[in-house]
Amino acid sequence: MSNTISTGVHSAGIHHITAITADGRANIRFYRDVLGLRLVKRTVNFDDPTAHHLYFGDATGKPGTILTFFSWAGANRGKPGTGEAQAVAFRVPAGSLGWWRGHLASMGIAYEEAKRFGEELIAFSDPDGIRLELVAAGTPEGANWAGNPIPVEHAVGGFHGVTLHVSAEEGTARVLTDVFGFMPVGKEDKVSRYSKADGVIGGHVDVIVDATRIRPSMGAGSIHHVAFRATGDAEQQALVEALDAMRVGTTEQKDRNYFRSVYFREPGGTIFEIATDDPGFAVDESVDTLGTVLKLPAQYEAYRSQIEAALPDID
Repeated sequence: MSNTISTGVHSAGIHHITAITADGRANIRFYRDVLGLRLVKRTVNFDDPTAHHLYFGDATGKPGTILTFFSWAGANRGKPGTGEAQAVAFRVPAGSLGWWRGHLASMGIAYEEAKRFGEELIAFSDPDGIRLELVAAGTPEGANWAGNPIPVEHAVGGFHGVTLHVSAEEGTARVLTDVFGFMPVGKEDKVSRYSKADGVIGGHVDVIVDATRIRPSMGAGSIHHVAFRATGDAEQQALVEALDAMRVGTTEQKDRNYFRSVYFREPGGTIFEIATDDPGFAVDESVDTLGTVLKLPAQYEAYRSQIEAALPDID
C-alpha cells in the first residue's frame, strides 16, 4: 500500500524520449526517410554546443510524438544495463504491419514479429542499435506532414510506449502510479505493463526487472531519458511535490526553449524528466519551416559562426 500523498494531478503520458546517436546524418535519413518522422527542430545540446540536438515528431512536434537525439559524432556504442529504457514503441494504424514488413524488407532492415498484451508488433533496430517497435494500435493521433514518404494510411502516429529495465519494480511502480497516474494492467512473462486510458498517445510503460543489475554505459544507441508531460508550470510543480513526498529529489527547473524541464532518477535507476507542453516548437520558427535551420538558445547566439563551423555537417 502506497503512503504517498496524492495531489490529484497526474501526467497525460510520455512527452518525449531522448537517445544518443553517433551519426547525425544517418540518424536523419533513418527517422525521416525510413520511418517518416518529421525533423521538427535542429538545435544544439544546451550543455554542449559542439553537438547537435535533433528532434523528430509529427507535423508540429506534438507532445507524445517527439523522439530526440544528442548527436555526438563518432561516439562509442553504449552498453545496455539495469536502470535505463531499452526500447521505444510507436503506434501505427491497425492493419498496417503487413505494409511495414514489406517496407522494412525493401530497405534491407531485418525485423522480428511478436505479440505482447494481445497486440501485434514488429521489432527492429535503428543505425545505432536502438530497439524500435511498431505496434498495431488503432488510429494514431499525431498529425501527418506534407513531405512524409510514408503513405498516410500507414504513417507512424506517435509513441505507443517505452520499455524500462530496472533494478526493482516497486519504486518504479510507485512513481508511475502515484505520481504520473498510470495504472497496472497486468504481467506477461517478465514484463509488467502500466498504462493510461485506452487510446492515450504515449500511454504505456513496460517494466522488466533485471536481476543482473549490470551498470549501463551511455553511448550511441543508448536511451538517455524518458520525459513525461505536464500541461504547464503549476502541474509540473504539483508532480514535483508528489515526488518530494516520496523522497525522490528533482533538479531545479531548466528552460529548454520548447518546454521547461525538471529531471530525476526514479528508484529503479532510469532518468526521468517532467516537461511542459508549452510553448512548443513553433515558438522560434513557423510550422511550415520547422527543422530547416539551426536554432540556438539565446546564450549561444553571439557565438553562432563559431558553433556552426564546429558542428558536423548533417545535411
